[in-house]
Amino acid sequence: MSLFWRIFALNAVVLGGATALLLWAPVTVSVPVLLTEAVILVTGLGVMLVANAALLRIGLAPLGRLTRLMTTVDLLRPGHRLPEQGTGETAEVIRTFNAMLERLEQERAASSARVLLAQESERRRIAQELHDEVGQTMTAVLLALKRAADEADEPLRGELQQTQEITRGSLDEVRRLVSRLRPGVLDDLGLISALTSLTTEFATHAGLRVVHRFATGLPPLDPQAELVLYRVAQEALTNAARHAEADHVEVSLERTGEAVVLSVVDDGRGTGVAREGAGIRGMRERALLSGATLDITSKQQAGTTVLLTVPLPGKQP
Repeated sequence: MSLFWRIFALNAVVLGGATALLLWAPVTVSVPVLLTEAVILVTGLGVMLVANAALLRIGLAPLGRLTRLMTTVDLLRPGHRLPEQGTGETAEVIRTFNAMLERLEQERAASSARVLLAQESERRRIAQELHDEVGQTMTAVLLALKRAADEADEPLRGELQQTQEITRGSLDEVRRLVSRLRPGVLDDLGLISALTSLTTEFATHAGLRVVHRFATGLPPLDPQAELVLYRVAQEALTNAARHAEADHVEVSLERTGEAVVLSVVDDGRGTGVAREGAGIRGMRERALLSGATLDITSKQQAGTTVLLTVPLPGKQP
């Protein structure tokens, strides 16, 4: 029976019962209305309204649960589904909504994968241009400044040497930017070396005390999963340095069961709740790209913990 006919039948039963009482029960209405007659009519109306409300609540309860789920669903946290309770049109609406969520999650994952791959390609291109064009040009400027400083007299020599040091610092900054845009060490030496270089860089330039613990003999991962692990660690360290006011950060990588787990724990101020900014949402999108699970917990004045669980190849759910 459809939802329309169920509601119609409920109301028909209630109104039919009231009509039957008026027709065959010894109930009359005087003019003016007597007190006892008014009490009977008001009581009957109350009973009809309560019965109607109870029956409608039972019939529409699955739609209420569907509404609550619709207000909390997040495509970056897939897997939320509503049990297919009820009958007829109600169950069909729930099945259709669950199917729509499935399609949206698949489309979101596919579009995020395209965006992130395009982003990495653009990062690689910009890093290559910085290395080949800007880096080589600044190197040539450094050599020219050195020759000019060697041939110049004081005080011009001192000014040229000072300019040379400024240029050398700018060249080092360009190299750091290239490394952040596209970690060449990840392609050349692997994940452990890339993470070691990353933590060392943050300890040197961000003023953080970074401790890393990387397990030996980790199983091989595909390049996409390694890139996700690297980028999530990079974003977590960046958040700890910029926003958490942390002094100490611990980065660990180990195998747990059929997965590799990355943990980044800082001792920053924390907020009691992990705020979903652009950086965290970017980490979630990367986690979805590799079938990983990202958990972020933030304790008030007790730091933030980022856990990324990447299933081993062939073990994705």
